[in-house]
Amino acid sequence: MTSKRTLAGISAFSLLIVTAACGGSHEKAAGPSAPLPAVKANLVKAETRDVPRTTELYGTVAAGKTVAVSSRVMALVSAVHVKAGDSVAEGQVLLDIDPQTAQGQEAQAKGALAQAKAALALAERNHQRFQNLYKTGAASELELDMARMQFEQAKGAVQQGEGAVAAASSVAKESKVVAPFAGRVASRMVEPGDLAAPGRPLVMIESTAGRRLVLSVPESAVVASGLSVGKTLPVRIDSRPDMKEIAGKVAEMSPGADPASHTFMAKVDLPIGDLPTGITGRAFLATGSKKAILVPAAAVLTQGGMQLVAVRDDAGKLRTRAITTGQTEASGLVEVLSGLTGGETLLTGLSALPRDGSPVESTGEVTK
Repeated sequence: MTSKRTLAGISAFSLLIVTAACGGSHEKAAGPSAPLPAVKANLVKAETRDVPRTTELYGTVAAGKTVAVSSRVMALVSAVHVKAGDSVAEGQVLLDIDPQTAQGQEAQAKGALAQAKAALALAERNHQRFQNLYKTGAASELELDMARMQFEQAKGAVQQGEGAVAAASSVAKESKVVAPFAGRVASRMVEPGDLAAPGRPLVMIESTAGRRLVLSVPESAVVASGLSVGKTLPVRIDSRPDMKEIAGKVAEMSPGADPASHTFMAKVDLPIGDLPTGITGRAFLATGSKKAILVPAAAVLTQGGMQLVAVRDDAGKLRTRAITTGQTEASGLVEVLSGLTGGETLLTGLSALPRDGSPVESTGEVTK
């Protein structure tokens, strides 16, 4: 009996301790939490306005003139006098081709011409002889006609021979390949001992004066912007940020779209002549207007690879929003593509985002 009373007393005492402990924990959890410190910052409104709709076009810088120099002679290259990057003057010798083949063809043409001239002299005397015989009745009209025909054929053979000599002499001059204009050697495709053939590029020459940005423009952008020859486009060169934005003028444009890519080719003249060819550039084509949400760049913070803004809600509390940004205008306003609807009150000038839910105190009036 005594042991039962003892167990009952211990159970009651344990229940009392557990109840007291639970009650104490509940009172502590239900107690008031420490308030978050207020955040003081300048406030600004996210505004909505009409902004130009711009299509960004990527292109490649090319020389104003580029030519692949070749030769009409099929012979071995005997010497190459230039290398890539060399500046050349108009008429400067670029490479030599073995002249023996061309000289042989020229000599052959001159020999044929000499034979034709000798045949012409004989045919001319024979024609005169038959004319005299015909006058005295010693030759028939048919014989006179035959002599006249041989004379005309001989004159034609001489003219043909003179043309062959001129062509052979012109080809013989191709033993020295010269620059067609002043410029720079973009590349050379042969070495001494290589075989030059008609139509095979030997040296690429590009002009040093004048540069163009070659663009592929989608047909929708052409229609929306009315792009045409003579239109001015803002251009930026990716590798030359020091140049900032330059004005380019459309000099050439294809009359129709490429059937595979559905794009038009446009060549934009650049007012700079010292750019290397092959580098990339961008042109900006205005294709109308659109509604855009704009916020100051000072209101956008980047943390963990995300772009964030701090918004003051209707209760005056700070709320963090993740946004996606677009282009930055010259005025310093940033276009927000997603995350805001316009009209929100944003905090600016923060070095880091405070805790979500912090009360916001303005250091001045809300600016637009």
